[in-house]
Amino acid sequence: MARKSPEVNAGSMADIAFLLLIFFLVTTTIETDSGINRKLPPMEDIIDPPIIKERNIFTVVVNKNNMILVEEKLMDLSDVRKAAVKFLDNGGGLGEEACDYCKGERDRSSSDNPDKAIISLKNDRETDYKVYISVQNELVAAYNELRDREFIDLYPNERMSFVQAYKKYSDPRTSVRVKTALKPKIDVLKKMYPQKLSEAEPNKR
Repeated sequence: MARKSPEVNAGSMADIAFLLLIFFLVTTTIETDSGINRKLPPMEDIIDPPIIKERNIFTVVVNKNNMILVEEKLMDLSDVRKAAVKFLDNGGGLGEEACDYCKGERDRSSSDNPDKAIISLKNDRETDYKVYISVQNELVAAYNELRDREFIDLYPNERMSFVQAYKKYSDPRTSVRVKTALKPKIDVLKKMYPQKLSEAEPNKR
């Protein structure tokens, strides 16, 4: 006579499955994406960019033949810095745009003041990198030359130039006390002769 298999109580298994489902729902942690709680600034009204007078733009172009054109005139690299200094220090503005510390020719056809003066540097894709960097260095040196002059004039007790002061300020070995003393003086010179060197996209041709 064949032995009967014991019957399984399906009702009890359903209860156990239900209890397990409840258990996992309660104990399982579901991760959610989190972000940085940051209040966004309000949208600002779109303001038209200021109109820049042509006399306040000093154009320097390095063409594909590595020739330097300053204000559409051919110029040697050795003369670029001097021409840039002349433009930046011109001080041709009147009234509110006048520059009382500029020592230039005050030519009305050139820049009004250092804050308005912009140097535009442009090159061709075929321009040699070394030539471009050399021109760029001369233009930056023009700003530093003027900053050096005024720094020595304003702060003779420092017994250093602007470039030396900035190098000392940037040195991690310089003490906090010295950096604190130098920072406002450096900021003054940066405001007097702000570096506004615009590097345009190279010509594709």
